[in-house]
Amino acid sequence: MNIVVFIKQTFDTEAKIVLDASGKIDANGVNLIINPYDEFAIEEGIRLKEKFGGEVTVVSMGGQRAQEAIRTALAMGADKGVMVSDPGDLDEYNVAEILAKVVKDIPHDIILAGRIAIDDGASQIPVRVAEVLGIPSVSSVLKLEIAGTQASITREIDGGTELIEASLPVIVTAQKGLNEPRYPSVAGIMKAKKKPLKAMTLADLGFSAGDLKMVVNQYSLPTPRKAGRKLAGDAAQAAAELAKLLREEAKVL
Repeated sequence: MNIVVFIKQTFDTEAKIVLDASGKIDANGVNLIINPYDEFAIEEGIRLKEKFGGEVTVVSMGGQRAQEAIRTALAMGADKGVMVSDPGDLDEYNVAEILAKVVKDIPHDIILAGRIAIDDGASQIPVRVAEVLGIPSVSSVLKLEIAGTQASITREIDGGTELIEASLPVIVTAQKGLNEPRYPSVAGIMKAKKKPLKAMTLADLGFSAGDLKMVVNQYSLPTPRKAGRKLAGDAAQAAAELAKLLREEAKVL
């Protein structure tokens, strides 16, 4: 079985975001990690390989440091890595088009990814790639079973779960609970250094700067929240004061 896993390198969830003088996010000194939901996708890909044979190819876009994330996935048990240089500030449309172009040249029976990235929260890339490739996609998956060319997939929905059957190839996005990601072993870390990691540019894929649809000029942090207020008096007095504040200050009534 040929398995492709999309991963993204993100800021650590505890990282403090700072903007530089030009209004860009300053990544200096910030710890970068594999997007946590993508770890479930990596683990599921490795388990499928262990059960059915084949190989796992990890694909990522990013700067030079993205190699760290790919090497970690290789240390976990993936077989190959592909890294596409990302000029930054690409929108979801562009990223999906680029990743679809990469995947077209890689044999794939199933494509795995995390259900959402913790930095932008867009949750669009996998389904957009599926649209470009013309294959089905199932999101927020909690259980995945493969029999021949058919996949039986349990996914999370509001208030419960849903069982879906799909023909391979298919794109699946992993939800927390799908599995428990393994830690890279010392032997795995040593082996990862020798596993193939192919670096590609947008030009290698036939894209040019003119193909990029979005330009981000500046980021801004949200306005800090004001401190809360405690209303004095009994319940009736506090309720009357709260209604007044909501009407006159918050202007929500």
